[in-house]
Amino acid sequence: MKSNPKTLGILAGMGPRSTTPFLEQVLDECQRQYNATLDEEFPKIIIYSLPTPFYLDKEIDHDLMQKTIIEGLKKLEDNGVHSIAMPCNSAHIYIDHLQQAIKTKLFNIIEQTVNQLPTNKTNVTLFATKTTFDSNLYQKEILAKGHTFVFESHWQTLLNEVISGIKKDKSNPQNLILWEELLHKVKDKTNCIVIACTDLNVVMQRSAVDTYFVDSSLALAKAVVQDYLDN
Repeated sequence: MKSNPKTLGILAGMGPRSTTPFLEQVLDECQRQYNATLDEEFPKIIIYSLPTPFYLDKEIDHDLMQKTIIEGLKKLEDNGVHSIAMPCNSAHIYIDHLQQAIKTKLFNIIEQTVNQLPTNKTNVTLFATKTTFDSNLYQKEILAKGHTFVFESHWQTLLNEVISGIKKDKSNPQNLILWEELLHKVKDKTNCIVIACTDLNVVMQRSAVDTYFVDSSLALAKAVVQDYLDN
């Protein structure tokens, strides 16, 4: 592949454990989409790992959160990136305001994810933080695609435990135990699980439960590399 002048921007760190898995997905997509092999064939990437005032167990100051994210986006923009990927679903509740705050292209993880849903109509559920779930952004798009949205409130309680456990200690085996317990509860009632919390990659890739996932971070990685190749 000829040298590509584009520099990719990744606004990460939301949460911190999701940054490395997303970068690996981007690099894997480079190999899949254009057979990148030599070091010089991979993109130039600027990663800004941004700590944000996000909480699972208490109210979020949305004005502060939005301000913090915009500051991060502008740091990447000031460094001349061609486009920005933000592998955090919860941050996308502000997506319209975020894009208005910068001139650089900002990928929409929700749009990219729903484009990966099965073409046949099926039962779909959503694994996300309560903030993302309550925004209803994914549910609207899933229904607009003609699918049936299925969810039971006790699933969210167990899911919150998994996400909280990953944030505290990603290597704790209890995380995987709780995750597989959740999957067993869900798999007989749905045919597709949208993974809309990038922290969940820590357990998703280690699970032995046979389940069909649509991974939001992988959908975003695919879009980033496709855009990188687009002249």
